[in-house]
Amino acid sequence: MSETLQNESLATDPDTNRLERAPRRSTWSAYLHSPLGVAGGAVLVLVVLAALLAPVLAPQDPSTADLALAFHGPTTGHPLGLDSAGRDVLSRLLYGARTTLGGAGLAVAVALVLGVPTGLVAGYRGRRFDGVASWLVNLVMSLPAMIVLLASRAILGPTVWVLMLVMGVLVAPSFYRLTRGVVADVRGELYVDAARVSGLSDARIIGRHVLVVVRAPIIIQAALVGGIAIGLQAGLEFLGIGSGDTPTWGAMLNEAFQNIQRSPGLIVWPGLALGLTSASLVLVASALRDALEGAGGARRARRRPAPRTSTTPVPVPAPVPSSAGSDVPRGGLLSVRGLAVAYGTDDDAREVVHDVDLDVGPGEIVGLVGESGSGKSQTAFSVLGILPRGGHVVRGSVTVEGQEVLELDERARRTLRGRVVAYVPQEPMSNLDPTFTIGSQLAEPLRCTLGLSRRAAHARVVELLRQVEIKDPERVARLYPHEISGGMAQRVLIAGAMSGDPRLLVADEPTTALDVTVQAEVLALLRRLRDERGLGVLLVTHNLGVVADLCDRVAVMQDGRIVENGTTAQVLRRPEHPYTRRLVGAVLDDAPCREPWEPPSSAPDRTEATA
Repeated sequence: MSETLQNESLATDPDTNRLERAPRRSTWSAYLHSPLGVAGGAVLVLVVLAALLAPVLAPQDPSTADLALAFHGPTTGHPLGLDSAGRDVLSRLLYGARTTLGGAGLAVAVALVLGVPTGLVAGYRGRRFDGVASWLVNLVMSLPAMIVLLASRAILGPTVWVLMLVMGVLVAPSFYRLTRGVVADVRGELYVDAARVSGLSDARIIGRHVLVVVRAPIIIQAALVGGIAIGLQAGLEFLGIGSGDTPTWGAMLNEAFQNIQRSPGLIVWPGLALGLTSASLVLVASALRDALEGAGGARRARRRPAPRTSTTPVPVPAPVPSSAGSDVPRGGLLSVRGLAVAYGTDDDAREVVHDVDLDVGPGEIVGLVGESGSGKSQTAFSVLGILPRGGHVVRGSVTVEGQEVLELDERARRTLRGRVVAYVPQEPMSNLDPTFTIGSQLAEPLRCTLGLSRRAAHARVVELLRQVEIKDPERVARLYPHEISGGMAQRVLIAGAMSGDPRLLVADEPTTALDVTVQAEVLALLRRLRDERGLGVLLVTHNLGVVADLCDRVAVMQDGRIVENGTTAQVLRRPEHPYTRRLVGAVLDDAPCREPWEPPSSAPDRTEATA
């Protein structure tokens, strides 16, 4: 009974979980639930241990030969028999594992070191580095691999380590292209922009939010490359293009094939070792990939979008005190002058924001209003320095507390963001990384920008969640984004924005995806934070009801220009510009209620029609 009531309360309370929490598995637990992965892992561990312990397990030295015992069968001291030169097969198999696995590991390591970091940087930063790196990758991929390996053997020597080193360089482009492609898709995610605005450096964002998305494909690619390296190495040895008398599985295959008619059993052991090792690599990689992506079941599940609400009616705002503002903007905290934003190159640039003037004072909430595509968000992004790729400020000035923002480098902008200027984005669920808990995501900027310890950051996170009126903040800090409602997610983002105690808050449509009840609670929260902290707020919205309820002044944008600016009462009650009058007139404020629907009296009776 108590569980039923608890689940019902979770479903009806907008500030609690919309989904019942499913038991989460750790990555290790999820891996252990894969029988094929466990079997492959067991085989791979045995092979690696056998290679590492070869000096202990081998009955004798792998190079010791006795022609009198050639092709001798299994005996007490030689459990797998002897080869054509009287050498112990088991000893050569164990020592061959060291050479074969070591060479494959070297090739994979070289490919990872060369391919993954360059792919991360090229995919995240792009521009000139991406162009140069892609050109070099295409050059390497155009080289015939086998010819390069043969030439390397002739020049550098026949050792397996040299061949695997060269192979690692040749396969590094596959890691580069894989990593770059995944990162290029991820870098546009809203939670990456949210991490940038919170003050995290690019290296921190790549290591925390981007690399976690790339790791599963990299694991699969590493397993495939490892299998290819083992097979290629064995193939070269089988053809006699190897490292002489050094024991390898490929050399054992070569010798067994030459004597297959006299002793066919010799080909079984190196062939079995190659097959089992390659298969176990693939099984382990697949199971590990599934465990990383599926641990916790719904951790990466698609979140259901909260219902979008229609525009709320515009109440007639009460007259504001004279100190709240006038037709002349006050400024003092944020001042935007002559701002113009364009997309594209100089020859084909398209200007989307034209000569915008805007001011926000301490303790003042200014609404930036306009229909979709009017340039509201582009103006806000210019203030934050997070314009999408291809966008740039062509002219104008943006000052925060008297400091020119547009002239700052990226390091100085990171210092400004989160501490002086904070951001509450649109679509709260998309701005939270689904792979980390709420507490972890809020604590990361605190540890990075403020230098707090792990314990101090956690205590600060709990206090922030409590300040934004979240019940049971300790429990919420342990939840993942998919386990909370849209209203709670918006409160979490507000808590993250306030973590650095900023003086200016840029809120981009903070209530768009919320129902009316939760929308009112979020607006009340913003109003309380403004009153308690003297916070200046730039509110980007198309909802005139929100503007009437919260804002002190309003700036109306159309086609990238400010067409009207004034107090909320002046703009909404006595709009001067035709576009503003059209916006206000589009709100269904005094529309009569629709009459209830009744069926026509002439409709035939259903019983008679059936008869």
